Amino acid sequence: VQLQASGGGLVQPEGSLRLSCAASGTIFSIDGMSWYRQAPGKQRELVAAITSGGTTNYADSVKGRFTISRDNAKNTVYLQMNSLKPEDTAVYYCNAEIKQRRFGAKGGYWGQGTLVTVSS
Repeated sequence: VQLQASGGGLVQPEGSLRLSCAASGTIFSIDGMSWYRQAPGKQRELVAAITSGGTTNYADSVKGRFTISRDNAKNTVYLQMNSLKPEDTAVYYCNAEIKQRRFGAKGGYWGQGTLVTVSS
C-alpha cells in the first residue's frame, strides 16, 4: 500500500490550497483517513480526520477554514485549506487505516508529506 500526497506549495496569507492523498495497492477497505502536520521544531499534530461514513473532526486552530473530504471510489482524501495563515506553514502528512484483506488486520499508513508554506 502507498499513499501519495500532493498539492502543497507556496501561498500568500489569506490564500487557498487543496491537498490530495491517494491510496494505491492491495486495498480491501479504508476506515479513517486524516491529515496531520508538523511545523519546524514542533510535534506532529492532527489537523482533520474523516471516517468512512463521512463524520469529520478538526483541530480548533483550523475550524471554519479547512475542510476534509474523501472520494471512496478513488481511495482519496482531500484537504481544502482557505484563509491560510503563516502559522499553517508545515509539512502535511496524510494517514489512512487500511485493511488489505477481508479478514486481515487494519494497519495505519502514512503518505510522504507535502510542504505548505504561507508567506508574503
